[in-house]
Amino acid sequence: MRIDWHAKARDLALPRQAFIDGRYVDAISGATMPCISPIDGRIIATVASCDSADVDAAVRSARSAFEDGRWRNQNPAERKRVLLAVADQMEAHAEELALMETLDMGKPISDALSIDVASSIATLRWFAECIDKVYDEIAPTPQNSLALITREPVGVVGAVVPWNFPLMMAMWKLAPALAAGNSVILKPAEQSPLSALRLAGLFAEGGLPGGVLNVVPGLGPTAGKAIGLHMDIDAVGFTGSTEVGRLFLQYSGQSNMKRVGLECGGKSPHIIHADCPDLDRAAQAANSAIFFNQGEICNAGSRLLVDRRIAEPFMEKLMQVARTKAAGDPLDPATSIGALVEERHMQRVLDYIQIGKGEGAKLLLGGQRTRSNSGGFYVEPTIFDAVTPRMTIAQEEIFGPVLSVLYFDTPEQALQIANDTMYGLAAAVWTGSIDTAIRSSRALRAGMVYVNCYDVDDLTVPFGGFKQSGMGRDKSLHALEKYTELKTTWIALSP
Repeated sequence: MRIDWHAKARDLALPRQAFIDGRYVDAISGATMPCISPIDGRIIATVASCDSADVDAAVRSARSAFEDGRWRNQNPAERKRVLLAVADQMEAHAEELALMETLDMGKPISDALSIDVASSIATLRWFAECIDKVYDEIAPTPQNSLALITREPVGVVGAVVPWNFPLMMAMWKLAPALAAGNSVILKPAEQSPLSALRLAGLFAEGGLPGGVLNVVPGLGPTAGKAIGLHMDIDAVGFTGSTEVGRLFLQYSGQSNMKRVGLECGGKSPHIIHADCPDLDRAAQAANSAIFFNQGEICNAGSRLLVDRRIAEPFMEKLMQVARTKAAGDPLDPATSIGALVEERHMQRVLDYIQIGKGEGAKLLLGGQRTRSNSGGFYVEPTIFDAVTPRMTIAQEEIFGPVLSVLYFDTPEQALQIANDTMYGLAAAVWTGSIDTAIRSSRALRAGMVYVNCYDVDDLTVPFGGFKQSGMGRDKSLHALEKYTELKTTWIALSP
């Protein structure tokens, strides 16, 4: 039966309060902030706007929960049971969570349900299952000694997450941090607080003890900064812009030298060699790599590098696919490209398009605001040709549906262009040569390299980048490294 998502949206109860010490509360100051839906520009809720006082309260709650061991000292099997119960709660409320994602940041409802919510549930279940399957170590020592190497929770974790995948990015932090036994203060982006606030209630309903998870919606310069500077937060996991990532490094140095894990975006190269085994599939992937989630994705394939020898046939296939793309109503299940998150960001993307034109790039497709009668914030899928490596649109992260096409003559030139950026999150190579694939993957300065595909992975592999794309990894068992400390216990045995 076809779901009427507009009707569901009208009937949806939206959370408005922070979640501190196991209950929903107003901001201590009473301040609120508007929650504006990019679908039509309407205010859909007013949400608590937390500041340093609320962060202090959340940290006190989290520290108390950590010190008395109500979560970290539970039997591993019991902690696993609780997280699995929360995942079941999320599954039961999947449509509600998906609607909040779409209303908050404008992504297509079909993606919110089948990708964002489904992936978040899978992430929680995966890390829940890790709890009683990750073993400590015994070091090789002389017979008169025993050396134990144990992994312990770091303590109180601040998780600061972006608006492009609000629920999924939150879960990439929460699941490993909670699985490791930490207490967490989660600050969602001010543009997209709804699913995080609802998630807090679902964790409580699933049996997570009060104080272990606190959610403080608020502005970056207030609530976010307070988390970064807090002397009683032991680690911060951040996903967002490189600019803000640098601030968290400064906050760490200015406070207690808390551990900081960063994922700060990219300008990922998507290389199409002349021996590409399937130009049609590559053209489809190149479109998805930049237009999925309206281009608001950190590992978007925003730089398309094409071997000049196949430029004409490949570009024809690329454009044929691209012309079928159009922004639509995010609450229509048939829509594949939705709204940009807010008016300010839409204008930023449009400004980059004007910069591209001004620097001499050739506009092949799009470049305009669309669906303006809706009141929402939509930009046409946009493709620039004749882009050179030093142009602004080839260097800076636009974070929108804007593709820059560059050309190369040799594999060496392709690698030089690909690595010519301050970022190093992802890269892709299409080739029929195993030598080219392996040599390229070794040479590309990126945390993830896709060969004859794009953005294909699962929870078993880490996500993160080189250079100014950040430090540390989300997903896989490696994510636990950000939220745990290694302890050595050396025991001298009796003679």
